[in-house]
Amino acid sequence: MDHHLDVRLDVQFKPLYEAINSLHTYICRKSHKKIDIGASWAHEVRRRLTPEFASLLDQSEIDFAWKLTYLLVHLCPSEDVDGFLAWLEGMSAGDLYELISPYSQQFPERMGEFRARTLTVFAEWNKQYFKETDPAIVESLRNEERDRKRALTRMPPEEFVDQTTNGLIFKSTPGLEQLVLIPQYHFQPMNVIYCFGGMTVCHYAARIYFNETDFLSTHEYRMIRCLGERSRLKILRYLHNGPRTFIEIVRHLQLSKGITHDHLSKLRMAGLIYAHFEGESLTEYSLRPKALEQMQSKLMAYIRQA
Repeated sequence: MDHHLDVRLDVQFKPLYEAINSLHTYICRKSHKKIDIGASWAHEVRRRLTPEFASLLDQSEIDFAWKLTYLLVHLCPSEDVDGFLAWLEGMSAGDLYELISPYSQQFPERMGEFRARTLTVFAEWNKQYFKETDPAIVESLRNEERDRKRALTRMPPEEFVDQTTNGLIFKSTPGLEQLVLIPQYHFQPMNVIYCFGGMTVCHYAARIYFNETDFLSTHEYRMIRCLGERSRLKILRYLHNGPRTFIEIVRHLQLSKGITHDHLSKLRMAGLIYAHFEGESLTEYSLRPKALEQMQSKLMAYIRQA
């Protein structure tokens, strides 16, 4: 990595962040087959929801209003959902315009309706799902935040972001002042990245797993499994010559955009390639050789254990 990251770096966690992350995971239906907790999680959650609330969430989309919901969660001074609800309850539509305007020039069409819907969705999600989640999830994420804050003091910023996010590269663009990294559990192995003015917020997959019985973790096993496909090996070999855009990779493979995207997603989730971001835009991919080396050493350690 030869880029230089010249921004204020921060690692933050509070239970409220995992509440919105779990809700994002449920709403983002197209990801249910990709998440580590599995599509069965979404089915189980749906069984716990009232028909009215399940129907409301069915109509929810990962759209611009949802991005602003993430911003509100980030700006809220409270730690948990109850605090968020009390805080938002005390806000008028005018207060919200004032709060959002330094970070976005776009607003919901009807701020009052947006506020009311957000209050309903969070209150019900907390009551019907999040309040009952395993406390070990929040505890593990707090530990991750503490460990990452320690690591931040003794690592170059580029290396820290790479190690923390499992291969994301954020380009220092004009106006970017702060990069906030937030560990998340539910949406693993994927990330949620939003830009708000001079601040980029990345909810990254913390690689936290429970009930692992084997020596190889879920993530390590994903790395090995990911390589058992010819087109992905071709991508890795192509990226060995330097960063490439998505279209360049499509042309090189001579496959459809959809299939190529799927291969790149799997390589990204395994941490075998770098994903380069300018703001929210993914501009190119490059090889992450150290992940291949780590995988080899983990595999040898596993084999020798016998």
